[in-house]
Formats: sequence, structure tokens, C-alpha cells
Amino acid sequence: MKKRLISLLCALSLALLCGCGSASGVRGAEAGPDWSGMEPLSTLPLSYATEFSIDNYEEGRKLISITDGERYLVVPQGVSVPSGLDKDITVLQQPLSNIYLVATSAMDLFRALDAVDCIRLSGLKQSDWYITEAAEAMERGEMLYAGKYSAPDYERICQEKCSVAIESTMIYHTPEVKEQLERLGIPVFVERSSYERHPLGRMEWVKVYGALLGRDAEAEELYRQEIDQLQGVLSQENTGKTVAFFSINSNGSVTVRKSGDYIARTIELAGGRYIFPDLGADDSAVTTLNMQMEAFYDGAIGADILIYNSTINGQLSSLDELIGESVLLSDFPAVQEGRVWCTSRNLFQETMRLGGLILDIHSILTEENPDSLRYLYPLQ
Repeated sequence: MKKRLISLLCALSLALLCGCGSASGVRGAEAGPDWSGMEPLSTLPLSYATEFSIDNYEEGRKLISITDGERYLVVPQGVSVPSGLDKDITVLQQPLSNIYLVATSAMDLFRALDAVDCIRLSGLKQSDWYITEAAEAMERGEMLYAGKYSAPDYERICQEKCSVAIESTMIYHTPEVKEQLERLGIPVFVERSSYERHPLGRMEWVKVYGALLGRDAEAEELYRQEIDQLQGVLSQENTGKTVAFFSINSNGSVTVRKSGDYIARTIELAGGRYIFPDLGADDSAVTTLNMQMEAFYDGAIGADILIYNSTINGQLSSLDELIGESVLLSDFPAVQEGRVWCTSRNLFQETMRLGGLILDIHSILTEENPDSLRYLYPLQ
């Protein structure tokens, strides 16, 4: 009982510090038109994304619907919030600033929109950012560390007058954190770009952040440019060459991607064939599998190309270092003939650059000595 009382008193103190309104409305805002009588004027066309939709309403209001059932009404500055809103709709009143960004995959989308300055609070420390603009903003003190998703610094978040917390679905593992943020009047936007099975669908989430920030046209143009630069590759016939994408764990097991994962799709779009065509074909959010080295050996020894995922256990510098992870790899023809590549550490933070990864993989599939690669480098 004493602990509960202390917790309630702390929450009350933070609420007074925040001075914020409800997460589902804007305190003091003039009542707008009745929501029940409003109909969308149009729906944003999407090319590959399946985890969200955006409906456009009068006066620039936008309803973002996420496939997990969450809905967010983005209201432009100076525009009234509709009355009678459904209880499950969270209002996000522009301009959105002093954002607390915990979903790391979204940072690159903010970078692409030239909107890193909208983020005041980070769920990663400076040393954990591989996106230069984010690390430099933290070094200058323009972006502050405010705790990871499970242990946010509520006091700092309130002091900085945070307008929205952008979380990954990891927040659902600590529902009390989401509830506390909302109790303090801070809307929580839970993004699901990592659930997109198509790599170009992940990139298309730039349209979500364009809608949140009022930069819709910029987002549309950025996405169009990324798709345009891929047309030459996407229109080519598949090379038929097989690719294994993997990493080796400290216990000797191998982590590979499921067949429906976006990395497997990236390989296919680049003109290759993922070496495990029927591996773990389910709809769960888990996109990797661990297998024993012997099973990996049997399934991947014939792969034309090996790509080692260095983002898990660190980058490798040579084939000898790779073989040091498991001597069995020395039997692989791709190792013997120097057809092994390693990912750079920034790969999974740069969501908007997945088109570049497609181009990189296409290059190693079709060129003898490719250069100017951004995310891959050869192991020799």
C-alpha cells in the first residue's frame, strides 16, 4: 500500500510538471465539427506498405490507421479538433516538436525529411547511433537521452514539453510505461514499419512521418526518387544465383532470416534467390531463426554468395576471421573462391536506404569486382 501511494504521488507530481492535456484530445482547444458526420475526402495510395493507411479529411486533418488497431488523428496548427471523437483515436496536434523517439528505425526517415531537429529526446545514447545526424545532434546537446522504452526519464520528458513519444511495438511488453506517458498527457505513437514484409514497404513509412510533420509532399517526392532509381534493377530478370544471409552466435549456432523476411525479399528484388526458400513461413513478428551449424552447412554450402550480418556480433575484417567462427565454413565454395561479403554496422538503422542495399546486392550478383558499395564490403 505504501509503495502504491508513493507511485501515485510521483505520477501526480509529474503530471503537474508536464501541465499537459489528455493524450486523446487537446486541452483548451475550440470544439470542431462533429466527427460522426465527417467523411474522408481521399485515401493516400500506397505502393508496397500494408501496415498503415492514411485518410485525408477537410482542413488538412489526417487519420493514420495502423493494422494493430491504433488510430491517430493529425490536426494541423490552427485547425480545430473534431468533437465526439471515437475513444480509440489519439489526437496529434501539429506542430509536433520535442519528440521522444524510441523507435530507432524511424530516425532515418526523420533524417530523410530533414527533420532530425524535431526530435529532442532519444531512446538511444549517442554511442549507439550510427546515423551521423543523430549522433552529432546529441553531441551538440540538441538531442538528449531520455531512457530506453522500458525505463523512460519521465521528468526529463515532461520538462522538455514532449509533444509525442514514438515507440516501437516493444512498448507493448511494458504497458505500464505507455499508460504512464498517456496519463502525463503525452500521446504515444506506436509504429510498425518493422512488420512490413516488403523492404520498399518499410521505406514507404516515410509517408507516415511526412503526415505527422506536415511534410507530405516532401515524403512523396523522396519515396518516388527511391523507387525511380531502382527501376533498372527491378525490371531485370533474376540471375538465379543463391544468397545466404547469416551470422554466427557465441554458442556456435547460426542465425538466419525466415523466407518471408524483408531481407529475403531484398535479395529477390536485387536479382538473387534466398538460399532457404521455405524456412519458417509463418506470420509472426519474429523474422529470424537459429539453427545448428550442421543444418546451416547442409542447406547453404552451395550458395553462390555469402553475406555475413555483422550488426549482431560486430564486423569481421577477413575470411580467416570468418572461418575462426566455424571451421566448417572453409568447405564452402563461396569462401574458397572469395564470394563472401559483410554488412556494415549502420545497415539496420538506415531504413530509408534499403533501396541502396538492393543496389549493393545486385552489384555483387552481377559484377566481378563491384565498387562504390554502401552497406557491403568483401571479406578477403
